[in-house]
Amino acid sequence: MGEPVGSDQLRIGTAEREEAVRILGDHFAEGRLAVDEYEDRVGMAVEARTRGELRPLFDDLPTPYPAFMVPPVRPVEPVPVPMYPQYTGVQPYEPSDRYRVVAGVLQIVLPFGTGRFYTGHTAVALAQLFTVFIGVGVLWSIIDGIVLLIGGGTDAYGRPLRI
Repeated sequence: MGEPVGSDQLRIGTAEREEAVRILGDHFAEGRLAVDEYEDRVGMAVEARTRGELRPLFDDLPTPYPAFMVPPVRPVEPVPVPMYPQYTGVQPYEPSDRYRVVAGVLQIVLPFGTGRFYTGHTAVALAQLFTVFIGVGVLWSIIDGIVLLIGGGTDAYGRPLRI
């Protein structure tokens, strides 16, 4: 056994010649080759014995090329995707230093948003304070106090209130 044969020295068969002629015909149909140049190249393609004899016929032409002239496609290495812990909805915080019973009782006993001031939700507390004068704020504060007592809540930092 000798050294491996280079790509241009490999012999071609009828299928490769016919493919080269077909592709030359495509280039001729696109107007890239004159009639006499097309006939010369087809004659050389039909008489070619190796890949090296076909390659110069396509040097000055754009794609498409015969299949042996197209470089093999290398597989693309996947990019590693960083894995983050899945969000479970559970806050990883420690419980707040505020108590939900205190917040709920303050909301019910002093219905001016006092419980919300206690938990640090000043925007909600101010809204309850301003609406207390039209009567809706009292009902809103009492319902909010009951919700705080039953379901708990969070402080201004999103930490759950203590029991």
